[in-house]
Amino acid sequence: MMRDQIKLAIEQATAAAQAAGQLPAFDLPAVEILRPKQADHGDYSTNVAMLAAAALRKAGNAGNPRAISQIIADHVPADGPIGRVEIAGPGFINIFLAERWLQQQVNHIVRAGDDFGNINLGNGARWQVEYVSANPTGPIHYGGARNGALGDALANVLEAAGYVVQREFYVNDAGNQFSIFAATLYARYAQLFGHDEPIPEDGYAGEYMVGYAQMLADQHGDRFLHMAKADAVAELKPLSEEIVLAALQAELGKLGIQYDRWFREQSLYDNGLVHEILEKLRAQGDIAERDGAVWFLASKYSQVDKDVVVIRSNGMPTYFASDIAYHYDKFVVRGFDRVINVWGVDHQGHVSRMAAIMQALGLDPARLTIVLHGLVKLIRDGQEVKLSKRRGNLITLGEVVDEVGADAVRFNLLTRGPESAIEFDLNLAAQASWDNPVCYVQYSHARICSMVIKAKQEGVALHSELDHSALLTHPAEIAVIRKLLELEEQIEWAVEKLSPHNLTHYGTDLAKTFNGFYRDCRVVDPLDPALSAARLQLCEAARLGLAKTLRLLGIAAPTSM
Repeated sequence: MMRDQIKLAIEQATAAAQAAGQLPAFDLPAVEILRPKQADHGDYSTNVAMLAAAALRKAGNAGNPRAISQIIADHVPADGPIGRVEIAGPGFINIFLAERWLQQQVNHIVRAGDDFGNINLGNGARWQVEYVSANPTGPIHYGGARNGALGDALANVLEAAGYVVQREFYVNDAGNQFSIFAATLYARYAQLFGHDEPIPEDGYAGEYMVGYAQMLADQHGDRFLHMAKADAVAELKPLSEEIVLAALQAELGKLGIQYDRWFREQSLYDNGLVHEILEKLRAQGDIAERDGAVWFLASKYSQVDKDVVVIRSNGMPTYFASDIAYHYDKFVVRGFDRVINVWGVDHQGHVSRMAAIMQALGLDPARLTIVLHGLVKLIRDGQEVKLSKRRGNLITLGEVVDEVGADAVRFNLLTRGPESAIEFDLNLAAQASWDNPVCYVQYSHARICSMVIKAKQEGVALHSELDHSALLTHPAEIAVIRKLLELEEQIEWAVEKLSPHNLTHYGTDLAKTFNGFYRDCRVVDPLDPALSAARLQLCEAARLGLAKTLRLLGIAAPTSM
């Protein structure tokens, strides 16, 4: 990345000054390369001189930061990407990229194509992102849209940063809740055939169960009514799981989410892994029995105050027993280098327990990261919306997507960091106007596509065998190039924070910068084919940047709107 090149140049300049005897020997702290908030302060800035002065004082030598910055600056080569350096304030070194180097980057971006912006932080490390993982007992609540958009975009960003990523949905199908779901489905199924079969007292009363039952009846007729109820419910359990998982896949598909694997909790019991791991923990003294239950001694580890039940007094395992085996499977059996679990903030109390699990299993807790996200409040006509207009109960993910579209849902739910709550304005999200931020970015991409068509109609080619990039001298042109070159750092930042929300703002800024160029510079001028070719090449670079940003967010980049 450019920032790394600048950092290396500063470190080499400091070493050269020391070798020349202009600076004494000292251990230089980690050099920070920042982007100044004001454009006239350069493309990058560093406080290396202040760090050097502090290191010299610590070693018993006096050092004036401004004088040190000038010495270092004198050794920075003013060639290649660096155009010039300036000393500012108490000793900041401001670095300005060379205009000719900036111009040349347009062709590099176009040649990179869809790979533009990719960086290699991961070096092929295997990461897993697990997200949504809602109980398979009905449609996903609209709040799950944020979990899905966040997890999916994060997986996209990690892939662009050089990681090998697996996307996973954890299907909680082993507990009592799923048995209740199957019994409820049987009741609704029987009712379709006129039987007075009551829904279980703690069953699922939602109308969606009628739809599931109808699917069952369409496929199998009334054959389950010709067997004992217990046998019918047992046989319905795997069939009901197929029905609800197909529904979940379709619902998440509306949001553009697809998984590499749907991992079933029940498989951990079928293959004996839960029992195996609990026995392993028992052997190492991490399992105790008291009050008729079996406990994991989480209080031995991390910051956990309380131990956790893994087997209830009735002999039934808890979800936590499955979690232990599930994460053993992730790290030990499947060998992921790192795992990201995306959870709602209501699971916050479970985070420290997961760290205890990792320690008990002999794994580095830092390899497991829990990304918690805040709640989503739906707003329509200035009022919070809590009930479905169609069903009269909770709003589902699918309903929200049907109302405003997947792109608007994803973009709006990715505009803030995970820890922040979000108010999702349905009226604004549904608008097909430039006031809608996702439309603004998409319109900008479509505008470039239309521009290329117009250029062809006027006989101006997008690509030229000659390099005309030196003609890109207008401040608006240079501004677009500078903004495009931020993409790598935006991806790095998203990986570092494990949050892709910065990309929504970057995409908007890139669109604004491009539209400023479009306003100030005539792109297609048949009387000046060389400049037209250079500007069309710049437009293609901008299109690639917009398309890549949208693709990372999981949003379409339309060619017309």
